[in-house]
Amino acid sequence: MLQTPSGGAGHGTAATDSGLMSIGTVLNVLRGEFPEVTISKIRFLESEGLIEPQRTPSGYRKFSERDVERLGHVLRMQRDHYLPLKVIREHLDAMERGEAVALPTVGRQRDGETVLEVPEGPTAVRIGRAELLAAAEIGESELAEWESYGLITPFPDGAYDAEAVTVAALVVELGRFGIEPRHLRAMKAAADREAGLVDQVVAPLKRHRNPQTRAHAEARAKELAGLTVKLHAALVQTALGVRLP
Repeated sequence: MLQTPSGGAGHGTAATDSGLMSIGTVLNVLRGEFPEVTISKIRFLESEGLIEPQRTPSGYRKFSERDVERLGHVLRMQRDHYLPLKVIREHLDAMERGEAVALPTVGRQRDGETVLEVPEGPTAVRIGRAELLAAAEIGESELAEWESYGLITPFPDGAYDAEAVTVAALVVELGRFGIEPRHLRAMKAAADREAGLVDQVVAPLKRHRNPQTRAHAEARAKELAGLTVKLHAALVQTALGVRLP
C-alpha cells in the first residue's frame, strides 16, 4: 500500500485532519513508486473518470486515501500491463464490485517468459484513435509517423486493436534511449516475416472443413508465435552478450 507523508507542498491546501490530501501531497506520495508522474497526469486521469476527488468551496481538489490507492492501481496497470484507460476503468469497477479480476500481462515478461497473448475478456477490445493517443500519451503527429512506418495499423473503420497500446508504449520507451521509429522498420519487417512463417505452417489447418481442426489452427498459431518470440529474444540476447533477468 502507498505510504502517505505527513505533508507536502503543491497546488491546493495541505492534507487535513480528515485525511484528505492536496494534489501536491498526492504527487509526493505517488512519486516514490512512479517518479515520472506529474500533476498534469493526475488531472488527466481525473478528466477521464478514473478518479473523482472532492472539491473545496474554492475549487481545490482534495484526495482521499482511496483516491490515492486507485491512482496507484491505474498507474501500475499502465506501466506493467500497457492497458488502455477504458480497460483499466472496467477492471477497477469490477474490483470495487467485489469481482475476481485477473489482470493480463501484455508485452512484458512473466516468470522469465515473454507474454504474447491478450486474454479473452474485457481486454480483447478495439480502441479509438483518441483513446490510443491518450493511453500512449502521444500526439497526432507521432502516431501518424508510426503509421507511416507500419508500426501501428488501424482497422478499415479507423479503430485499433488493443495490442496497439502495447506497441505504442514500447516505441515510447525505446525512444527514451534514442531509438527512433524509423529505426524500428527492420523489427517490423522481421516480425512480418516471422508471422508469415507461422501462417504458412497453420494455413492448411485453417482451410480444413472440420471446425475442430480450424480451432486447433488458432491454438497452434499461438503456440508457434510464443516460440518465435522466445527464439527472437534468445538470439538478440546472444548477439549482445547479455541475459535478461
